[in-house]
Amino acid sequence: MRHGKKHNHLGRKTGHRKALLRNLAIALIEHKRINTTVAKAKALRVYVEPLITKGKVNSTHSRRVVFSYLQNKEAVAEIFSTVAEKVGDRPGGYTRIIKTGHRKGDAAEMAMIELVDFNTVYTNAKKASSKGKTRRSRGGKAKAAAVAAATTATSEEE
Repeated sequence: MRHGKKHNHLGRKTGHRKALLRNLAIALIEHKRINTTVAKAKALRVYVEPLITKGKVNSTHSRRVVFSYLQNKEAVAEIFSTVAEKVGDRPGGYTRIIKTGHRKGDAAEMAMIELVDFNTVYTNAKKASSKGKTRRSRGGKAKAAAVAAATTATSEEE
């Protein structure tokens, strides 16, 4: 029965699971991107996103709460400095999980989990493409504005 099962236990006892998520969270904060299994990545997302949200408010209480989860001074300092600067205006969704196929040894489904704002290649490409032409735009508003400007210029000359 699954009574009260609100999270994935990952086949571990409570202490082992907490240590695993703590170590994964520290590695994610330190390296901004890690490779792990899909189940661990999904569990890590639920674990680390509230900590990053706490990192937006730089108070003693927030620092102590985050430290109680991570037990690592360097990771806490990183959350409240570098990570908090990047995610300051984002309302949530600080991590991205990208499935990368199956592991050769046991065919476990693998994934890369990363902090969204630290992938400059993906975010810059997305912003650049949004300014360009889309499939729907066939010159609609821009073309109409150019035609209107040309007609007003010719009517003013007359």
